[in-house]
Amino acid sequence: MERGYCVYGLRVLADAGIAGLLPCNITDDVDLRIWVNRMPPWWDAKSASPDAVWYRSPWVDDRGQPRLTVWRLNGGWYRLLYWDSAEFLVNPEGGEVWCAWPPGVTADDPVPHLTGPVLGFVLRLRGICCLHASAIRIGQKAIAFSGPPHAGKSTTAAGFAKLGYAIVADDITALVERDQAFLVQSGYPRLCLWPDAAESLYGPANPLPRITPEEGILARWDKRYLDLTSDGYQFQTQSLPLEAIYLLEERAEDASHPAIEAVAASSAVFKLAGNTYMNYLLDSSLRSQEFAFLGRLVSRLPVRRVIPQADASCLPRLCEAILEDHEALSSTPRA
Repeated sequence: MERGYCVYGLRVLADAGIAGLLPCNITDDVDLRIWVNRMPPWWDAKSASPDAVWYRSPWVDDRGQPRLTVWRLNGGWYRLLYWDSAEFLVNPEGGEVWCAWPPGVTADDPVPHLTGPVLGFVLRLRGICCLHASAIRIGQKAIAFSGPPHAGKSTTAAGFAKLGYAIVADDITALVERDQAFLVQSGYPRLCLWPDAAESLYGPANPLPRITPEEGILARWDKRYLDLTSDGYQFQTQSLPLEAIYLLEERAEDASHPAIEAVAASSAVFKLAGNTYMNYLLDSSLRSQEFAFLGRLVSRLPVRRVIPQADASCLPRLCEAILEDHEALSSTPRA
């Protein structure tokens, strides 16, 4: 039975359920078709020869296997093969995804691949710039928290969620330029956290569910998720104009309060370019388009450098400092 979903501005039609995505009725104008646990009739794994390897991850698993290998196949299709043997075929226009996994793997095991990097790659192929960032709603606009892995993007968003702010997107902040504004596309109603962050925010007595099953090939991946459709939390289902970007940097061990300061536009472009999503799979043309997009972005929006305190218990103070900074920015006319 086909299922319809709305995610990152895309109207998605899948031939099976996909955990975590927001269901919606789709009758026409499908942007993306997903086939779950089957490959197209023409597929032959032998066509993915070593000569066709497009990218090989420098990170390996405990067997020495790359965590991700990508082939560029005849006809422009991409094959993404993960260390857990989950594989995905993506057409060059970002309009089709086929996925499969070995026997004994549960249907929920490959979901983090599909809703994360695979969907992010689809967006990039469609020309949509994606920051590696989480975004929240303040009033009728959005602000984003970007930075390298483990910088605290999702944790900061979770701190705001506890204060009653709506989450617009987590991990992938997809931006569409329209009428001199940059719109953040609504993601899906989950906010993913590492176990230490989840315990710090919600306590050991209230563990969040795992993003993968307790048993299965990805059981060792212990990341948790906050269901934003549960009582007390809000999820923003419509796109919003982006108002500011906060770049999270290394935490200060001895700081008494968070530090926030402006980032010059020339520096901001390169900082953001290093924190865009799936940029390692972009060809030279897409990378050039990305730099041009980021140049326009930083010329119109403030980018702020944030140095949080190292102590996790100081998260409320970080949220307060960001709110104070955002209020000051909102009251200051931009040239």
